[in-house]
Amino acid sequence: MWLFFGLCAICFAALNLAFHVQGKEPKWFRFASLSFTALTVCAFYSEAAARVLREDWAGLADVMPPLSRCLWACVVLSLLVNGVSLFDARKR
Repeated sequence: MWLFFGLCAICFAALNLAFHVQGKEPKWFRFASLSFTALTVCAFYSEAAARVLREDWAGLADVMPPLSRCLWACVVLSLLVNGVSLFDARKR
């Protein structure tokens, strides 16, 4: 599920930038992208919590360290990409 939410966040961030470049107001795409980013993080940690309940320690050890860094990078990138249109719109 978190993969689906992550792909949706990326698609809406791309639409946000595309509409911003065209001079249109992409506020709904920005909102959708940030919302899907938050849902991605929540779904990922929900899956990790389910692994803890199943006591799948090997699965946690394999999945959590690399994907945790990846989620941090994706969240920061999402904030930066969506922030570009937000702060540039205020300058106009």
